[in-house]
Amino acid sequence: MRTDRLVAILLMLQRREQVTAAEVARELEVSERTARRDLDALAMAGVPVYSTQGRGGGWRLVGGARTDLSGLTASEARALFLVAGPASAATPAVKAALRKLVQALPEPFRAQAEAAASSLVMDPQRWGSNRVELRPPRFLAGLQDAVIRGVQVRLGYVDGKGAETKRTVHPLGIVAKGPAWYLVCHTETGRRTFRIDRVSSVDPTDDPVHRPEDFDLAASWREIADEIDRKRTPFEVQAVCAPHGIGILRIGFGDRLEIGGTTTDGRIDVTIRGYDEYTIAGELSGLVEWLEVIGPPAVRDQLVSIGNALVERYG
Repeated sequence: MRTDRLVAILLMLQRREQVTAAEVARELEVSERTARRDLDALAMAGVPVYSTQGRGGGWRLVGGARTDLSGLTASEARALFLVAGPASAATPAVKAALRKLVQALPEPFRAQAEAAASSLVMDPQRWGSNRVELRPPRFLAGLQDAVIRGVQVRLGYVDGKGAETKRTVHPLGIVAKGPAWYLVCHTETGRRTFRIDRVSSVDPTDDPVHRPEDFDLAASWREIADEIDRKRTPFEVQAVCAPHGIGILRIGFGDRLEIGGTTTDGRIDVTIRGYDEYTIAGELSGLVEWLEVIGPPAVRDQLVSIGNALVERYG
């Protein structure tokens, strides 16, 4: 609580030419004695504040009340408020912090920062999907705190089959993938990833996290995501595509599409990943105008079966 008060006092000093202990006490709902102690604490911590005694005295910032303590440029301020405005998915704590921060910005930055906060709406729902309210998982804040403090956690976890286990993990970072949140951590069996909505308990310890010196969360997550995608879509189809159909394939298959070289007849070699021959054949059956499947034979056989079924029903 005292840290919050010190930040609040600092922002008051930013906004006003001068404040008194009585004014601070009234605004923060503390005693004047507490307010004076907090003001002294700011000075002892190296914040450039000083007091003047006598009638009309009070506390001021060295260099004037408009000193830019935030250190933000105009574009940095806009970026912060753009991603954490009232309509965004930012947490209440982030929004509260930004409401305080806007008061610390230089006057020319404030209007643009406040305008940025209301200029963007982030809607994570896909077109045609059910509209559901996305709420942070129950233990997200506790795990984030453990990552920041660098302490190990005794983690309760329920896997996809409903089995619950408990283990001690070294939290390294948190990733939001679409509507889901994941904890990336080190365990006695190596690097692991846990869905945070399946976490059943979090018990932080006082033991420090063993963090690899070369660990990079973004790079680690790219490796994890690639590995998961490969496991989810292990089946590969080789095909050739007309050049004007490549855009359709990119839209339909995204990262599951690999584009190769040009064939002698001007078409393009492609490899497409899917779950199995039946699923991928269903996805490819509507692309016959642009795509010719070369292999494996099981997919070609399945496409023939789908074509015969279509002719029988609609022919």
